[in-house]
Amino acid sequence: MSRPVIGISTYQDQARWGVWEMPAVLLPVGYPRLVRAAGGLAVLLPPDDAEDAARDTVAALDGLVIAGGADVEPARYGAVADPRTGPPARERDAWELALIRAAVEQEVPLLGICRGMQLLNVALGGTLVQHLEDHTGGLGVFGSHPVVPVPGTAYADAVPETAMVPAYHHQAVDRLGGGLVASAHAPDGTVEAVELPGRASLVLGVQWHPEMGEDTRVMAALVRAAGERSRSPRTPARRSPAPRTPVS
Repeated sequence: MSRPVIGISTYQDQARWGVWEMPAVLLPVGYPRLVRAAGGLAVLLPPDDAEDAARDTVAALDGLVIAGGADVEPARYGAVADPRTGPPARERDAWELALIRAAVEQEVPLLGICRGMQLLNVALGGTLVQHLEDHTGGLGVFGSHPVVPVPGTAYADAVPETAMVPAYHHQAVDRLGGGLVASAHAPDGTVEAVELPGRASLVLGVQWHPEMGEDTRVMAALVRAAGERSRSPRTPARRSPAPRTPVS
């Protein structure tokens, strides 16, 4: 049986290797490793600003992962930037928001990781807390803390017990986007997972970084959902654009 094809979003940045230093499309290796460990076939999705690129890309996938990274630009959810919010990554925001909207529209299983969960919330009209303390292990160091599942959710089905997770973030979900429910929390009340119930496909976001740990269960839930989709009739990709949340 062929492995489900899982696309992972990437981003452009300046990089150096060998004798070269130039713009490159980047993704930490932990993401494709985790997809492979969970039974999926990982493909990397470089940014593409062509019309319908996100829709056509998602239509070719069995599942989608939106990777972690830079802060979401506050203008995307109608807020003024806090001084502690990082510089905007507008091209990345636009690409990944388009991927999320295409996946939701086409009912392609979706997993958002850290920034990816925050973007999922913003794509559905939610807002973010722009700064939190004590959700890292220090500058450039992953911390660890417990996450408590909400019973009856898809996340709790995958990870039914309180689990220690690797975390590195200073932003989080504030107001939930339309249709989303919180499916896990940190001890301080921070929303650690969100999902979109009542759909034919899995839509899940987690605030931590499963690609930095050994627990494959969250990614395995996505791969299972992607496998089920790969064996069922596809939702056709529509030519009309997905509804967009107005931004100021």
